Amino acid sequence: MSIKKLEPAALNRWVDGMLKKQKVYGIQARGDRFVFDQLDQADQLRLDYDVSVTAPKAFLQPPCETLLKFSEKGFESVIESEPFVLFGVHPYDMAAIMQMDVVFSEGNADVHYLQRRKNATIVVCDVQNASENVFAGCMGTAVLESGGDVLVSRIGSDYLVEARTEKGKVLMAEIANAPIAGARDVEHRKELWEKNRKLLRRHELKVKPEALPALLEKSYDHPVWEEKAHRCFSCGSCNLVCPTCYCFNVRDTVSYNLKEGERERVWDGCMLTEFALVAGGHNFRKKKAERYRHRYYRKGKYLHDMHKQIACVGCGRCITACVTKIANPVEIYNRLAEGQK
Repeated sequence: MSIKKLEPAALNRWVDGMLKKQKVYGIQARGDRFVFDQLDQADQLRLDYDVSVTAPKAFLQPPCETLLKFSEKGFESVIESEPFVLFGVHPYDMAAIMQMDVVFSEGNADVHYLQRRKNATIVVCDVQNASENVFAGCMGTAVLESGGDVLVSRIGSDYLVEARTEKGKVLMAEIANAPIAGARDVEHRKELWEKNRKLLRRHELKVKPEALPALLEKSYDHPVWEEKAHRCFSCGSCNLVCPTCYCFNVRDTVSYNLKEGERERVWDGCMLTEFALVAGGHNFRKKKAERYRHRYYRKGKYLHDMHKQIACVGCGRCITACVTKIANPVEIYNRLAEGQK
């Protein structure tokens, strides 16, 4: 597929053209932080951002969504069908979405997630500024040579834009006459990728990601779990900002007239006190240390056992969100590795 080269003004015109046809959710500034929100105009985009406060997975698995509506007459499933563009997703977040695709497709496929995924055209943007806690370079997710529908890379004062799927080709139809990037431009993009593999390592993992399952297999009774959990508030912030956490609860809400209602799905998190509480009052992970340990096993072992993928992409959001500073995966895994020497 050809790679187009756009000046910033041409990129804005392209985005403004998208806004006339469909909803576009793009990365925007909110003070000194960045969030994904619906765009009104292209100049709201901030592709130079470091990291978004929450992961863009929220547009595919919302924090709260209606699954079905029911009444005395029966029930009706709610399936969203409106197409949209998600513009400015960093490579590590795209890697997380690709993991979610696998999770929600297996077994009884989740039609709600998969329909949103089908509706979405995702524009990935190579990182321009590293956030303070990112370690994607250690996890192999600082760049993605495949994945997403379109890849946008800032090279000098221009942008290289590459379609990676048929949906990407459709999105780029309006810039079909834009200049084609030359061999030197593509080489500069490779140099950017090499730079980002080194830049996005604000915390240095001392073991290879693929070694984590075996490391955790030997560390179930390590003292670090009790030590760190002693300071845990069980607030679940690390769960809620994580791009690969997908646990949810389902609840029914009934109207005051008791004649209709909705079934909703809401985010849940394994660090919350009642997450493993079941009927009869038994809690399978009542102690904080058990919940704390489970989070790391889920990221570094359990998902790998099922899908051969480490469920941590190195975004660093959990490190930033944790007020007691105990949620750094790199710190924990390095500590476990020291104990194995």
